[in-house]
Amino acid sequence: QVQLVTSGGGWVQAGGSLRLFCQASGVIIDVNAVAWHRQAPGKERELVAEIRRDGSMNYAASVAGRFTISRDSARNEVYLQMNSLKPEDTAVYYCNMILRTGYTTGWNDFWGQGTQVTVSS
Repeated sequence: QVQLVTSGGGWVQAGGSLRLFCQASGVIIDVNAVAWHRQAPGKERELVAEIRRDGSMNYAASVAGRFTISRDSARNEVYLQMNSLKPEDTAVYYCNMILRTGYTTGWNDFWGQGTQVTVSS
């Protein structure tokens, strides 16, 4: 089965940087889109950044200009470079991929286990 393993979270002071990693394992035939989402305490999960199938990128207004999403298709990896972090960026960050795999038909939605990012003021 396909699994997404996420790492790179941690604690950082405001203004600092972190880089998140997400690797997909298993038989992956095709990738539709990859994304990072986050969920802060008491709030709904929100889209942070995504790379669509056509290669275009989309960022939440709150992170545009500070965060950069990228991918290594050969390694089935996705990254999120987070710069100029703010306390309001504190949340659990989730990797998300829409994949066609060798185990089922059609596109399927996969999520990583989440990694905590804490930004102190």
